[in-house]
Amino acid sequence: MKYSECTRRLADFREQIAAVRGEMRKLAAAIEPEEVRDYPFKTPDGERRLSELFGGKQDLFVIHNMGSSCPYCTLWADGYNGIYPHLASRAGFVVTSPDAPEVQKTFAASRGWRFPMASHLGSSFAQDMGYRSASGGWLPGISVLRRDGARILRVSDSSSSPGDDFCALWH
Repeated sequence: MKYSECTRRLADFREQIAAVRGEMRKLAAAIEPEEVRDYPFKTPDGERRLSELFGGKQDLFVIHNMGSSCPYCTLWADGYNGIYPHLASRAGFVVTSPDAPEVQKTFAASRGWRFPMASHLGSSFAQDMGYRSASGGWLPGISVLRRDGARILRVSDSSSSPGDDFCALWH
């Protein structure tokens, strides 16, 4: 296929994708928030409640990471590391995984990660959020939480998978 024809067809697909994303944003804006309990997490600095991970911000991005053994989750986290300062100026941001805090700390240091991490090991957080498979394995994704007074609400979430929009490398 000639270059000019191919780029025209690709442009058409990009327009279709943009239209679908617009419809997805409309649907997401209509979601009724879901209340989330104040789960405990383990961090290198001791136990922290979900409410403490907001860092004084109204919103919190929670990354559901499968842990240091997952090369895809590592790739996504490498990308988040680059945009972390931008996100952290506007919202709380934390990468959660089933790894123990010591494992997280060592692995994060080896990757040069600057964002906070928290372990959900021993809690039902990942499962309750829908990021545990029927066979008991961990699943990757993102949940967006918002503070409403003393309540914590999940206002959005999305699973992650190879080729998704959350990885800086795929595209």
